Amino acid sequence: MKKLAPFALACLLIATPSYAQLGGLTKRLEQAQKVADQAKKLSDLHISEKEERAIGETISEKLRTAFGVDQDPAVTKYVSLVGTVLAQSSTRPALNWQFIVLDTDGVNAYAAPGGIVHVTRGLLGLVKNEAELAGALAHEITHITEKHTINAIQKSSTLELASNEVSDSGLTGAAIAKIGEAGFYKVFENRFDRGDEMEADKVGVRVANKVGYNPAGLSSALQKLADRNKDEKEPNGLFASHPQLSERIAAIVKLLKDEKLGSTASVDARYSKTITFTVVPTTAIAMVDRGARGLAGSSAKAEPAKDGKAADEKKTEEKKADAPKKSGLGLGGLSLTKGSQSQNSQNVASAGARGIRPDRDAKGGDNPRIVRVTLTASEIDAFKKGIA
Repeated sequence: MKKLAPFALACLLIATPSYAQLGGLTKRLEQAQKVADQAKKLSDLHISEKEERAIGETISEKLRTAFGVDQDPAVTKYVSLVGTVLAQSSTRPALNWQFIVLDTDGVNAYAAPGGIVHVTRGLLGLVKNEAELAGALAHEITHITEKHTINAIQKSSTLELASNEVSDSGLTGAAIAKIGEAGFYKVFENRFDRGDEMEADKVGVRVANKVGYNPAGLSSALQKLADRNKDEKEPNGLFASHPQLSERIAAIVKLLKDEKLGSTASVDARYSKTITFTVVPTTAIAMVDRGARGLAGSSAKAEPAKDGKAADEKKTEEKKADAPKKSGLGLGGLSLTKGSQSQNSQNVASAGARGIRPDRDAKGGDNPRIVRVTLTASEIDAFKKGIA
């Protein structure tokens, strides 16, 4: 019997890892089921228009904190007039549409759910007439009307909502905060999938044409972006997600021909009278460290301050970025769209990790206050008559 003891002990030592592995597998299966249940719960969730707006306001606050808001009411009113005319011809004209100009040289635009569209000073400096601005705004408006951000978040398999965060009466504040955090990441990174981008192009072009703008305004703006980024190794800033700009421009040209979209207004004079910004080349844009905006996954390091002034600027940027950093939800592991991603999408992600996208990482102003403007019905009607 004593001779059998070592053999029994050896068997026990060999068998123990198997039990441990079985227990680990069971735990992983349970976790996988939990994730699947959470994903189904989120995808089945009905998000009301009020909740959609609350999510959009969460995203907008983070964008305004990151970049500041241009405080010129004349510029805001002008952009709001262009946007409002387009929104009134969209599929959701009754939304509480709001248009905000972000105070940064980065060329970008962001659509927050519920009707909040953001454009940057850099974008206003890049485009040269009202038709090009209308094309960009109509694209962003379509992301909102078609609920691209909300739908993508609901398809996510990694965003967890506790049962006490969703009730029969709707989402709790905690749930809205989590969804808003995930939405900020998606909007900030311009990471819409191919179908969303193509739909936003197609529908946006139709809306612009319906109002009277030259529908080629969007393709013209996209070409300016392509020319701006010809020396960039990775997609950068506005419309950075796949498909490639060349594919999208070709699709727009085909759409104009197939549907005989023939409006002609570009409204150059009215644009240049109000918008006097000059676009800054990507090589001259001052940037902040990606991590300063609360986005996980960056290995980039902030440059050390060389003097007191630089140190103060660094502190200002860090203070400005507090809101995104305090959110508490780790974004590095979020997968906001299902299915395989194109190589271009992977390039966007890798470029983001290296922090080499100047339009996204451009510095901004310090004032996040929204500039409130009032648009009367007579002002909107008069503005429409000027689209000729």
